[in-house]
Parts: sequence; structure tokens; C-alpha cells
Amino acid sequence: MAKAHVKKGDDVVVISGAERGKRGKVINVSASSGRLLVEGLNLIKRHVKKSAQQPEGAIIEREGSIHASNVIRAEVYDSRSAKRTPAGTQP
Repeated sequence: MAKAHVKKGDDVVVISGAERGKRGKVINVSASSGRLLVEGLNLIKRHVKKSAQQPEGAIIEREGSIHASNVIRAEVYDSRSAKRTPAGTQP
């Protein structure tokens, strides 16, 4: 896949999907699959087997990946109209 339009540490807004309209910070970007992890969004539950760290086992919530085409950088997003704004024409 081509170079992503967002990078680690960017604030983004989800523009489509179940998490639409929510904001978060990019944790990780996978350029090969075109997906990224956004802090606090698309949470999934993972069941963990018993181990020394989790003697009872556990159900852990963590972020799932979101396709890069479903997010936009927060600085080019107009929250009032819920649309993109041309770069450099921020209200």
C-alpha cells in the first residue's frame, strides 16, 4: 500500500463505520495492511488464558484496527458541517 496520510501521534476523526464521529490519537500504523490503531476506539474483547500474570484468566479490552481510509486528520475536519475542509481554510 502507498504511504499513509496519517502517522503515529496524529489526532484523527473517524468518518465512516460504527465509530463515526469519534476522535482519538493514532497509536500504531501498519503501512503494509493500510490499517491503524486509534486510542480508545473500536474496542474488542480478548480472552486470556490462565498464566502467572493472570492466575484466573481474564477478558481484556483493547483497540482493534481501523482502515486508514475511514479516518481523517482532526485539523482538516470541520465538526460543524461534519465534512472535510480544504487545507488552509480553517474557520
